[in-house]
Amino acid sequence: MSEVTLDEVKKVGRNGLWDLNPVLVQLLGLCPLLAVSGTAVNGLGMGIATTLVLTLSGAAVSLVRNVVPEEVRLPTFVILIASFVTAVDLLMNAYFHDLHKVLGLFVPLIVTNCTLLGRAEAFASKNPVPLATWDGFMMGMGFTGVLLVLGMIRELLGNGTLFAGAGNMFGPAWAWMETTVIPEYGSFLLMILPPGAFLVLGFLLALKNIINAKVEERREAQPTETPAAPEIKPEAT
Repeated sequence: MSEVTLDEVKKVGRNGLWDLNPVLVQLLGLCPLLAVSGTAVNGLGMGIATTLVLTLSGAAVSLVRNVVPEEVRLPTFVILIASFVTAVDLLMNAYFHDLHKVLGLFVPLIVTNCTLLGRAEAFASKNPVPLATWDGFMMGMGFTGVLLVLGMIRELLGNGTLFAGAGNMFGPAWAWMETTVIPEYGSFLLMILPPGAFLVLGFLLALKNIINAKVEERREAQPTETPAAPEIKPEAT
């Protein structure tokens, strides 16, 4: 079993959160992203569910990668992912019923999220269990982060609130998250509807590209150290 180095852990974490973010770079999983990100609570709930499935499926795929025949590799991965999605769906229905009702069909449809099968095939099936599990978790965190930011922006511009309904969906202990940012705010319908999700996502993509361009400019502007020329001693006469 190959050892996992600290550099590999850092690289996988950075890939999931930024360099290979499933939404902002790979543009995967856009259907649930655009459909359920009308509020911050909905986005957070879907993100947590997807992260849990990504983490578990990454570990499971890595465990069986050396025993599954090549001919049935992809069907096996799909069955593993579907099993975890079913378990998460039942748990949400049992313990977070109100949130489950809001998210509805999009929880079972996590199975069709291209991010899961893509990471299973591209990474988990080629790496040891610890690294595959970490990759699934960080990809899920990257996905959750975009969902949460998108939901917060849409909810704030659409209703003037943040995390509305958190107490009802996650339990009374989470009621402290509910905030009215703009009192007596009307409603910006465009932000609540799917076109608003497309607009906000477009701005987030543009912002990431701008940040990447600035970072690249600074990197190129840094002076590179050139090795000193070796000292040439005069030949003795």
